[in-house]
Amino acid sequence: MLRIALDMDDVLADTHGKLVQIILEDFETSLTEKELNNASLKSLLHPRQYRKITEILNAPGFFRDIPVMDDAVDVVRELSKYYEIFVASAAMEFRNSLIDKFDWLDEHFPFIHWKNRVLCGDKSIIKADYLIDDHAFNLIAFSGKGILFNAAGNLDEKGFDRVMNWQEVAEKFLGNAKRTF
Repeated sequence: MLRIALDMDDVLADTHGKLVQIILEDFETSLTEKELNNASLKSLLHPRQYRKITEILNAPGFFRDIPVMDDAVDVVRELSKYYEIFVASAAMEFRNSLIDKFDWLDEHFPFIHWKNRVLCGDKSIIKADYLIDDHAFNLIAFSGKGILFNAAGNLDEKGFDRVMNWQEVAEKFLGNAKRTF
């Protein structure tokens, strides 16, 4: 059975969307939601504001209530009928995210067994046929086929097959197979 590894942040979980809402509600900014969704936050925010984002990301609980990406649960459930599914998250970057991410997966993707969850630092260790990730640097180091999941921070990236959303993931991996979502 072929293996697909899935990133969490901005692939399964709408982390960027949660950060955009925090910026719009709690930061003094003239940036619009559209602007915040069309470029990396690091390129848009003042360095002091970006440091605040880093503090928010490092706070316990931040990763626990992130919204799920549209259609992700249904598509991943369907994929799991035909592929071995792993979740691979570079959770070591934010030490407080480990428990949050584990609990988030239990809530939203309980059908992905804990043995199929890889919370790591360097995704080059992942042994799978495919990796769907929003960061090109993870795909460059990956030995299988990398697929770039569209995100605000990767709009200028070239050189990888790109999927815009979970419906495109379904089309790519499930084709014309009967879908239940």
